[in-house]
Amino acid sequence: MKEFTATVVREGLGFGEGPRWHEGRLWYSDFYRHGIYSMASDGSDEVLEHEVATQPSGLGWLPDGDLVSVSMTDQKVLRFHDDHVATFADISEHCVFWANDMIVSPTGYCYVGNFGFDLDARLAELGVERFIAEPPPTTNLVVLNAEGDVIQVVPDMAFPNGTVITPDGATLIVGETFGSRLTAFDVHADGTLANRRVWAPLEMAASDGMCLDADGQIWFANALTRQCVRVAEGGEVTGTVTCSQRAFACMLGGGDGRTLYVMTAGSSDRFEVADKTEGCIEAVRVDVARAGTP
Repeated sequence: MKEFTATVVREGLGFGEGPRWHEGRLWYSDFYRHGIYSMASDGSDEVLEHEVATQPSGLGWLPDGDLVSVSMTDQKVLRFHDDHVATFADISEHCVFWANDMIVSPTGYCYVGNFGFDLDARLAELGVERFIAEPPPTTNLVVLNAEGDVIQVVPDMAFPNGTVITPDGATLIVGETFGSRLTAFDVHADGTLANRRVWAPLEMAASDGMCLDADGQIWFANALTRQCVRVAEGGEVTGTVTCSQRAFACMLGGGDGRTLYVMTAGSSDRFEVADKTEGCIEAVRVDVARAGTP
């Protein structure tokens, strides 16, 4: 197993999520600065690309180049065309509490998760020991076509969070944060999912945002710790990256696809961090370049 240590390249975030490498820049959402931002590869030149008053999360691009973003608190997906923003999809019927992460396939299918319950309130009510001992409710993974129509609802997901699609487009892998596993599906030509199976069981890890590399292995942020973990199909851990604070999402990018960017913060609890700007973006060079989507 190879171990790396990340360094901070950007400070001053509220809570960063949904990092994506796009057209030579790192794009990301910031929950509590209520915006979608981009920055240069070295962390400089941060640009506010779009304001999202309702709290942005997962990001992706449709085949025509329009950006789409999850709007968490009103359980929608927004579409941005130049300076115009419109509702691309309202998925509130299929969400329990906030909408969350999303991946958009190269052909325009969107896969959107949601919390399934109020994470911060449940943790405050139960405390850590009872929270761990009492599995929380499951929820849905919502599949949209390129027009924003709901074409499938996949039930019984344990906080679907962080998703990748293999380079051939045939397999989607999603982290189930409170299921201690990465779960794979076959992707049909019409964008729907089938043949659900465990891709990798996880021990002592709550998988959050993640990305795929050219060896077919996955880097995921372990939201319980200050680490990102590289895991192979079947569950073997082959690498770790240690950060300065807890890790909540990661993305491979840079000119050669070998810089791992990590969104970090002191906590994910909105009652603790919503009024602070202590979130960071950290980065480290790794050995294998990015692959697939995002």
